[in-house]
Amino acid sequence: MTFLVRKLFAMSAFAMLSSAAGVAMSQTATVVDVISGNPSLSTLSGLIQKAGLVDTLKSVGPFTVFAPNNDAFKAVPAKALEGIANNPARLNEVLTFHVLPAKVMAGQVTNAKVKTVHGANIETSVAGNFVTVESGMVISADLQAGNGVVHIIDSVLDAPVKN
Repeated sequence: MTFLVRKLFAMSAFAMLSSAAGVAMSQTATVVDVISGNPSLSTLSGLIQKAGLVDTLKSVGPFTVFAPNNDAFKAVPAKALEGIANNPARLNEVLTFHVLPAKVMAGQVTNAKVKTVHGANIETSVAGNFVTVESGMVISADLQAGNGVVHIIDSVLDAPVKN
């Protein structure tokens, strides 16, 4: 019986240390690391690289990224997505429209218009446990990073064109 107690204690201690290491790691990972480490955000990750926003989103922040998943990008007509991806200025506008210059956890979202890094406002809404951003629904919330938070959304937000 003593052997079993020791084994359970050792397993519990290992689990606690592993959990603590995971928390420390998530606090040093940036929003870019969180995005690039999530297979359902591979399209967004590639576009962030193409737009040259990696260094910006790896900086101190804090940032909140409303990250469209791969299915959201598949819903955008292919020609439209290709046009955005091949126009650096437009790509930057669309991507920065998904980023807030503050860390906002899902529980802190209110019914409001909030200024994005793009400079335009997005509309956020809360209904019960559901959080929406413009026409996008948050489907996975509060993926924490050392410089902010990532919320996965189910659509690509259409940023206004800057003049």
